[in-house]
Amino acid sequence: MPVSDEDQARADFYALIARLMLAPPDDVLLAALAAADPIAADGEDEAGRALEDAWLKLTQAASVVDASAVSEEFANLFISTGTPLLNPYGSFYLTGHMNDFPLAGLRQDLARLRIARARGVGEFEDHLGALCETMRVLITGAPGIARQPLLEQKQLFVTHIQPWYAACVAAIAGAEPANFYRVVAAFAGAFLAVEAHAFRVWEPADATLAA
Repeated sequence: MPVSDEDQARADFYALIARLMLAPPDDVLLAALAAADPIAADGEDEAGRALEDAWLKLTQAASVVDASAVSEEFANLFISTGTPLLNPYGSFYLTGHMNDFPLAGLRQDLARLRIARARGVGEFEDHLGALCETMRVLITGAPGIARQPLLEQKQLFVTHIQPWYAACVAAIAGAEPANFYRVVAAFAGAFLAVEAHAFRVWEPADATLAA
C-alpha cells in the first residue's frame, strides 16, 4: 500500500530534522528550505500553530544564512576534540552518561525491528538525529525493512524520544553559539510536540487486541 500523504509529510519532517542534527546543511538544502511553502495548521490546534510558526521561521532563517557560517556554528555546538558543548544523545539526558542503559534498551528494540546502525556511522543510535531517521524508516520502510504500524511507531517514540527531546532542544536553543540552530531546535521541538500529542490521543482500532 502507498504511504499516505500525512505519513509522507511526517516522514519528511523526521528526515529533515535527522539531516540537520547529524550534519550542517549545505547551500542546496538551505536554498530548498528558503523556497519551501508555508504549512497551514488547524487554527484551533495550539501545537499545530506552533509548528506552523516554527516552520516559517526556519524557512526565513535559511534564506539569510551562509552555509559556511552554519557549518562553523554546527562545529562549535556539536563537535570538539574534547567534550562537545552539546551531546544530543538520549543516554546523556536520561542518565547523565553517554552510552548508558537507555542505549542498550534502544538497541534491543531496534534489533527486534531488524534495524541496526549502518557500518561506518560514528553516532550512537540514541542520537536525536539518528532516532528521527529511525522514525522515518518506521513510517515509510526502507530496503529490507518493512513499514511499521502506528503502534510500533508510538512505542519507539514514547520510550526513546519523548522522555528527553524537550530538554535536548532547549539546550540547543539556549547555547551561546546557536544562531541558525536555535531556529532548528525550535522547529524540531514543535514537530516532536505535535507527534507526542498525536500519539497521546491515538488509540488502536482494536484497543482490546493491542492491550
